[in-house]
Amino acid sequence: MGEIKSDIEIAGSVSPLPIGEIAGMMGIVQDDLEPYGRYKAKIPLKYIDEEKIKESHLILVTAMTPTPSGEGKTTVSVGLNDGLNRIGKEAIVVLREPSLGPVFGIKGGAAGGGYAQVIPMEDINLHFTGDFAAVEKANNLLSALIDNHIHHGNELGIEPRAILWKRVMDMNDRSLRQVVIGLGGKNNGMPREEGFNITPASEVMAILCLAEDLVDLKERLGKILIGYNFNGEPVFVSDLKAEEAMTILLKDALKPNLVQTLEHNPAIIHGGPFANIAQGTNSIIGTKTGLSLRKYVVTEAGFGADLGAEKFFNIKSVYGGLRPEAVVLVATLRALKYHGDGDWKAGMPNLEKHIENIRLFGLEPIVAINRFPDDTEEELDVLGRYLQDYGVEWALAEGWARGGEGMTELARKVVENIEKNGKNFKPLYDYSLPLKEKIELIATKIYGAGQVVYTRKAQTALKKFEKLGFGNLPVVMAKTQKSLSDNVLLKGRPEGFTVNVREVEINTGAGFVIPILGKIMRMPGLPAEPASEKMHIDVEGRVTGLS
Repeated sequence: MGEIKSDIEIAGSVSPLPIGEIAGMMGIVQDDLEPYGRYKAKIPLKYIDEEKIKESHLILVTAMTPTPSGEGKTTVSVGLNDGLNRIGKEAIVVLREPSLGPVFGIKGGAAGGGYAQVIPMEDINLHFTGDFAAVEKANNLLSALIDNHIHHGNELGIEPRAILWKRVMDMNDRSLRQVVIGLGGKNNGMPREEGFNITPASEVMAILCLAEDLVDLKERLGKILIGYNFNGEPVFVSDLKAEEAMTILLKDALKPNLVQTLEHNPAIIHGGPFANIAQGTNSIIGTKTGLSLRKYVVTEAGFGADLGAEKFFNIKSVYGGLRPEAVVLVATLRALKYHGDGDWKAGMPNLEKHIENIRLFGLEPIVAINRFPDDTEEELDVLGRYLQDYGVEWALAEGWARGGEGMTELARKVVENIEKNGKNFKPLYDYSLPLKEKIELIATKIYGAGQVVYTRKAQTALKKFEKLGFGNLPVVMAKTQKSLSDNVLLKGRPEGFTVNVREVEINTGAGFVIPILGKIMRMPGLPAEPASEKMHIDVEGRVTGLS
């Protein structure tokens, strides 16, 4: 195969077009564009057109349960966009923004890979247009206002031990999960226990990704439940009069970001919630902007179909009034072997379960076998025949090595799939069901669990949320991405296991309840050998090792 170039070397070998040219392809007026340098820009919300959205086609890319390094959903998404454009379809890819936690942690960058990337790669993977910083600042402004209110007399009677709101930081830092603040005397505030989540898990990020416009953003921020007073009554952001200032910090972050692929096709990148601890998909605004500007929109949802796809269908699609018409399910020989202890055939039940999960939503998936350099032709041929016999459409995805040229077969099959099966989408559950029933439907139907058990703390929280009138909210399960179960050690397709609900949180502004399963944490930690150790910047400012 010859020398294999790194992602950043490949990205650096392509000269991006000025972002105005990319915008012009889609009819965006130059004066409307808000440039962030030469190759990035924000698109105003006025380009969202509900009539055009009805005529466009939404394609979701998801995956089987991944290995720790991921199976290349973003690479497949970007490559599929390029492939669709190569076969004459007006397409755009709409993705999440990378978090610095994984960039410097296990996975490295999240802008695609090989010859299927979005550029400028370094900018996208690092500070980009400042959206994550705005989310972080808005979140932590609220934290500061809460503690300041208590310090200056606590007119609202906020019970310091009943504050639900946490600070956030966009970094994997396990030492901040539980801390004590306010030490050093009364001038430094009231001492209390506090904790940090990672920025993608912030309710502010969730709200940014679910808001329809600036007015909706502000209303949702005002509805955030920050805790309870000494009488056990709820206290909201609107009680602190904080929503206006928070919205001001987020006004530019609400606008979606336009970039391009290596093949100079348009890409929108906006919002970045994780799929294992949050809703796991880009913003409704970003997706609707894409659907307004192009006929085909490729988007992705994080981790396996048990996480990102489930939340995409049950949360984002319902709240946004979106109707996905096709699903690409990414599989790799590497992941199949991972779930089969070295034997890919033994790992097939995991993929089969994800195929079944997609069908629960009325859609027929296409399996994209994402090819890696060490995959053999013989193995790929046998796997293809296996999938054919199983009755599922499939195609080889070679975007990493060949760009859009290696994705045209998958692109054609996706278009055919939309024409055949595109109008059958349905959510898994009705929001009016009790919270426990929604949790148990996901656990049994999507994960394959036999039962769900709740700690006393979790049961108390569920009862309290229903008593406060929040029982009709959907649920965003916080669960490990490493297994269909809540136990990282159970690979393949475990069945009849017990799902353990450790605690339950609520995002009243975003509009969902968060059951926290097993040992999952909303502030990850760094691995023994973080990706940051392999990064380098030279005297000219050129970055290497960012992949």
